[in-house]
Amino acid sequence: KSSVITKDDIHIDVRVVEPISFGAALQYFTGSKAHNIKLRELAIKRGLKINEYGVFDSETGQRIAGEEEEEVYKILDLAFIPPELREDRGEIEAAQENKLTELIKYSQIRGDLHLHTKWSDGAHTIKQMAEAAKKRGYKYIAITEHSQSLKFAGGLTEERLREQIGLIQRLNRELNDFTILTGIEVDIKSDGSLDFSDEILSKLDVVIAAIHSGFKQESKIITGRIIKAMQNKLVNIIAHPTGRLIGYRESYQVDINKIMNVAAETGTILEINAYPERLDLNDVYCRMAKDKGVQLAIETDAHSIEGLEFMNLGVDVARRGWLEEKDVINTLSLDKLLKRLKNKL
Repeated sequence: KSSVITKDDIHIDVRVVEPISFGAALQYFTGSKAHNIKLRELAIKRGLKINEYGVFDSETGQRIAGEEEEEVYKILDLAFIPPELREDRGEIEAAQENKLTELIKYSQIRGDLHLHTKWSDGAHTIKQMAEAAKKRGYKYIAITEHSQSLKFAGGLTEERLREQIGLIQRLNRELNDFTILTGIEVDIKSDGSLDFSDEILSKLDVVIAAIHSGFKQESKIITGRIIKAMQNKLVNIIAHPTGRLIGYRESYQVDINKIMNVAAETGTILEINAYPERLDLNDVYCRMAKDKGVQLAIETDAHSIEGLEFMNLGVDVARRGWLEEKDVINTLSLDKLLKRLKNKL
């Protein structure tokens, strides 16, 4: 074993094991402590011993498995458990009953619905973002600039938004097998009202609502703001629902259970914001959303072409949250996506 600390102050352990133990070591170090304890309990009942070196007969000490991590689960009569689920949150019981579902894959993502451009505080043009997204294999993107209250972020006025809608319509006539959706990241103001009129919002393909102020309000107030936004039939998605900035700001005091319930009642989609400092919703809340029948959108909140790469992080969070393809709206074809967005409950 060796340890290194990167220039970013990340501590990394490097372990070298014999090939015959590689699978067992991989399983052991990708499983949480609670997950591994439960596996050991199952092994003991079968007269086996499991550690990072392999699976052994408790009486004879003979090695039975360990070269491949699949062997560790198979010998315990378990379906293979993906690394992202190894947290002792019901995955072992599901594996015993062969009820683990197929987790979402990056290859199933067809578009990104939360992007910023030079029109607000982004670094690239709409056309540049579209071309970069197309190269990634996407079929569509949504341009969702900040709204007028966020002057520091170059928020659009309604007049500017109308101009952008016209530009996007012209660009779509030039593109082949790719569509740019019109949208906005409209600010949820301190009283719960939206930063734009319903009249202009009704002209958009995608309306994302988000809180960017009043983070220290008490739970009842800040939760009420989000609920009021979700009750607007034109609001499709709530962005970064808990407001956290990892390493900088804690989540605001939102009642996430109430948010989930209203999202389910209204058909509002919740975002998994894949920006590295956000990752919001987190994996635990993704699982909660799934259990409540709430759909999610994995979105990068990219402010540049490079930001499109964050989609992988969002998919990782979704997988940790047990999400399948059907749980995430931007796995849909364009026609099905537009139908879903227009058919809010």
